[in-house]
Order: sequence, then C-alpha cells, then structure tokens
Amino acid sequence: MSARADKNDALALWAAGLTLLVWSSSYPAIAYSLRAFTPGELVLLRMLVASLCFLPTVLLGWITLPPRRDWPAVIVLGLIGHLAYQLCLGYSMTRISAGAAAVVIAMAPAVTAVLAVLRLKESLSLRAVIGLLVAFAGSLLVTVGNGQAIHFEPLALLVFVVVLSCSIFFVWQKPLLLRTSPLGFTAATFFVATVGLLPFGLDLPDKLAAVPMTQLYTVVYLGLVCTSIGIVSWSFALSRAPASRISSFLYLQPVGACLIAWIWLHEAPGWITVAGGALAIGGVLLTTMKMAGLRFPLWARAPAPACSATVVVTDKPVC
Repeated sequence: MSARADKNDALALWAAGLTLLVWSSSYPAIAYSLRAFTPGELVLLRMLVASLCFLPTVLLGWITLPPRRDWPAVIVLGLIGHLAYQLCLGYSMTRISAGAAAVVIAMAPAVTAVLAVLRLKESLSLRAVIGLLVAFAGSLLVTVGNGQAIHFEPLALLVFVVVLSCSIFFVWQKPLLLRTSPLGFTAATFFVATVGLLPFGLDLPDKLAAVPMTQLYTVVYLGLVCTSIGIVSWSFALSRAPASRISSFLYLQPVGACLIAWIWLHEAPGWITVAGGALAIGGVLLTTMKMAGLRFPLWARAPAPACSATVVVTDKPVC
C-alpha cells in the first residue's frame, strides 16, 4: 500500500507541476495573441478550441452533461466564469503586463474564501480580513504601476472583475457539482461561453487568413493545452493527493507567469509590480492558510473549473 501511495503522490506532483507550467504560460500567451486579435476574438477562438476538445467525449458518452433542470444555472455560471472572466482579462491585459495580471488574479483564493464564508453565514477571522485588505492593496498597486512609475489606467481595473467573476463561479457551483461531474460541468460551461461569444467572430474569417501562423498556434495552445489539458491534469492531481498539498503549487503561478513573460515577451517587471506582487501574495497567504474558525464542507474540496481551470474553494485558478 505504501508503494502505491508513493506512486500516486509522485504522479500527482508531476500532474500539478504540468498544470502550473501551462497555466503560468497562459498569461504571456494571451498577451502575445492580443497583438493580432481583439480580446473578444481571442476568447471566442480559445473557447471554441476547448469546446471542440470536449465535444467528442460528450457525443461518445464518456462525459455526461448536467441534468436539464440545472441548465439555467449552468448558463449563468458559464457566462460569468468563462465569458465575463476571459473578456475582462483580455481587455485588462491591453493595459497591464502578463505578470501583473497573474499577480492580481492571485487574489482569487482570498475572495473565494470570503464569498464561501458569507454564503455559509460564518464569520471571518481578523487575520483573514487583514490578509484580504493587504492583498487588495498590493493588487491595486500592481494595476496602477506602469514600469517604474504610477500611472492610472481605468481599463486595467477590469482585472478585479476577473477575480470577482471567478470567485462567484467557484462558490455558486456547489449544488451543481452534487449532481454532475466536474468535467461534465466544465464541458457545459465551455459550450455556453462559446455560443455567447459568437457575436465577436464576425470579422474572424478575414483576420484568420491574414494573421501570422505563430499567433494562430498560440491560440490553439491556449485552448488545447492551457484550457483542456490543464483542467484534466489538475483534476488528476487532485484525485491522487490531498487538495491542500496540491493547491499550494498555485501560489507559484505569478512567479512562473512573470518568468515566462520575461523570457518570451521581454516583459521585465518594474519595482512597483514586484512590491505590489509581494503584498498581494502575502495577503492571499494570510487569508487562506489556516483561516481561524473556518471549516469548509466536503464540496469545497471538489475540483471545479473556471477560467479554464479546476480549483478548490481556498485556492486560485488560472487561466
């Protein structure tokens, strides 16, 4: 039994590491793709690729979609957790760097934890409240920091809508996951988001014929690897090892995103981004690690997708 457990742990760590790599790379990949596509076009293409990956498994019966009675909620959550999330992320990344976006979205576990507590009618510890305020202050510093100077960009604040969208998605999917599998729920929300994004594709036929192949490959990478494979590898990791241990990998995501963006896009983070990022990550850790007086139910540890990621209530997604 111990040998099997060791093997499961090793496989889970490898899967979590793969997920960390591909999700960290999604931010610079988005930034690179935005050089050729509008945010709406990019999100449509990404969701379309992801939906096409899941469609054969649904048609073959390998993945079962949610029951009919849950589809109104599935539609709302798909529009919030994928369409609104990805659109706001894309538009905010026209103003801030890939690394800065990853840092701000690191607030998601803290906000998710707070929403879960409010829904459960429980109280937050003082430590959690202080941590959330510190995380918000650090994230706000990142959004107004431009290189080495303070520069206010209203559109950059959309990244906070991204955090709220993803957090709402995590918490309000609870009853749905009691009646369907995480992958079935994921597929359904992908289909909903793809249909909702179709109006953004009116100019895509002409644009697809003109954009460089490297950016087309990057879009396919976002949909196939970052979205589809990332979800499967994350679900596999959570099924083989404790969620608290595996989810700790996600705290390295902003570091990975900054490093990849530096190598790929030559986006070197300024001192404001570094300082704000340190505050934000510190606040998230303070809020979500050993939150006094909080006990989340079993559903909170079930894998659930959002922004092309599967997470637990107290840890963040990535895109």
